[in-house]
Amino acid sequence: MRILRLGFVLAFSSGFAAIVIYITGVSNLNALSVLSEDELEALQALQTDFGKCVRANGLGLEAVSGEGYCQVSINFPKDTIPKWKDPKTGEVEGLSYSFNLCEAVATWEQVRNSTTILTKEFIDALPNGWTDYAWKRINKGVHLNNCENRTLCMEKLSLVLPETPPYIPRQFGRCAVIGNSGDLLNTRFGKEIDAYDAVVRENGAPVQNYTDYVGTKSTFRLLNRGSAKALDKVVELDESRKEALIIKTTVHDIMNQMIREVPIHNPVYLMLGASFGSAAKGTGLKALEFALSICDSVDMYGFTVDPGYKEWTRYFSESRQGHTPLHGRAYYQMMECLGLIRIHSPMRPDPNRVVKWVPSHNVISAATSASEKLLRRAGAGSSDPLRACSIIRRGIKRKTTAIPSPRKAAIVHQKLVKGTTMYPLEHHPGHGQLCIARPYDPSR
Repeated sequence: MRILRLGFVLAFSSGFAAIVIYITGVSNLNALSVLSEDELEALQALQTDFGKCVRANGLGLEAVSGEGYCQVSINFPKDTIPKWKDPKTGEVEGLSYSFNLCEAVATWEQVRNSTTILTKEFIDALPNGWTDYAWKRINKGVHLNNCENRTLCMEKLSLVLPETPPYIPRQFGRCAVIGNSGDLLNTRFGKEIDAYDAVVRENGAPVQNYTDYVGTKSTFRLLNRGSAKALDKVVELDESRKEALIIKTTVHDIMNQMIREVPIHNPVYLMLGASFGSAAKGTGLKALEFALSICDSVDMYGFTVDPGYKEWTRYFSESRQGHTPLHGRAYYQMMECLGLIRIHSPMRPDPNRVVKWVPSHNVISAATSASEKLLRRAGAGSSDPLRACSIIRRGIKRKTTAIPSPRKAAIVHQKLVKGTTMYPLEHHPGHGQLCIARPYDPSR
C-alpha cells in the first residue's frame, strides 16, 4: 500500500511539475510574442555582444547565455579561490552569478534620466507621501505615527530636504567614483583622478597621506548609516568644506544635532535610489547610481577584485569583513559591458583604455525598448522620453537651485524632457517614475 501511495505521489509531482513548466513556457512565449523581429534581434545582439565584451575585458571572466534573451551568467575562472563566507550560512561565495540583462538595461535607462536626491516636491507629489513614505526616512520613524504630526516630520527632514533637485542629469561631464579597495595602492591614479569634472568618494575614506594613489579632489561623498552618525569626522576629510554629503539610508537625530551644533556647512542630502534587487548591494553601487544620474560618463576606481584575489582589503585600514567581492565584481563587469561605466584597476591602468565589444547605442536603445515590453514597464515601446511616468504632477512655483553655466548636454536633456523632473518609484507596479512637470527654464 505504501508503495502505491509513493507511486501516486511521484506521479502527481511529476505531472504538476510538467504543468508548471508548460505554463511558464507559454508565459514566456506570450511575453516574447509582443516583440517585433527587430526587437528580438536587438536582444539577441545585446546578449551576443555582451558575451564578447566580458570575454575581451573581464580578465578571465566568461559570460554564458541562459534561458531566453535576458538571462546571463558571469563565471569566474575555476582556479579562483573564494574567501568570503556568508555570516549566516557559512557558505563560501560562488564562482558564478546570474543576471537579467533586460532588467539591467531598463532600470539603468531610468536612472540616467532621474534625480537621485530626495526633495520636498517628491514627498508632496507622492500619493500619501508624508504618511506612507517620509516617516520611514526619519530616525525613530515608527514613533512618529506615520507623520500624523507632519510639522514634526518636516522639522526632522528640513536640514536635508531641498525643495527641488540640486543636480540635474548631464550636469557633469566625466566623473570618477572612488571605492576603498586596497588595490588602489598598487597604482598611482592620483593625478588621473583629479582630472575628472567631479569625483565621488565613499564613507570615511581619507585622501591625506594617499594623494598619489587616490587624488585630492572630492565633489561628493556617499555615506552609509555609520558614517552619517560621524558627520563631524567625515567633514574633516575635506579641507575645502565644500564636499556634498549624500546619505543613503535614514536621517538620524544625532546627525541633525551635529549639523546644527558643530556646525556643518557642507551640503547634506538624502539618497533617493532605484531598486536593483539583490545584486551587488552596498554603498559602491549607490555611488555609481548617483554618478550616472548626473554625469555623461562614469569611471570607477578601487572596486575591482580581479581573478586570483586573495583577500578583500581597504587602502587605508585593516581587511574588511562582510563584503561579497566576487558578486560585486561580476555586477560591475556587467555594467561595463552595457556601456554604463569603465573599470580601472592595477591590471588595467591605461586611462584611455577602450572597452571592446560594448553593444552599440542603437542596440542598447532597441534592447531597452524590448526589455521594457518584456518586463511590462510603464510606457513600454514608446519613444516619448517621459514614457515611464506613472504619476505626473504639475510643479508649483518654487525657488529652484540655479546651476551656473549649465553644460550644453544638460540643456539639451532638459529640453528633451520638457523641463520635467523624473523620480524613481521603488517597488512600484511597472517600476514607473513620478514626474514633476514645470515650464522649462534654460538657466537651470
